[in-house]
Amino acid sequence: MLPKIKLYGTNRCHKSTYYKFFLEALNLNYEFLDVEDNEVNAEVLRNLYENRKLNFPTITIGEKKLRNPSDKDLKKWIEKLL
Repeated sequence: MLPKIKLYGTNRCHKSTYYKFFLEALNLNYEFLDVEDNEVNAEVLRNLYENRKLNFPTITIGEKKLRNPSDKDLKKWIEKLL
């Protein structure tokens, strides 16, 4: 079974929007989790970091966590994990 891709961000964040388009261009299924409109999503994101800050955009691929990755790094991890 393939690991799930989750994108933690907000609709008003240009980087979150960028990653949505990036993942869609690769025809990847992902779940967008808005941390501004949903407190549960915000709490899950806080729990990913020791500092408990809303460090978005964050992409998780299974257990791998990527904070605002470059295109190159994101593509590398997608190829490695999927």
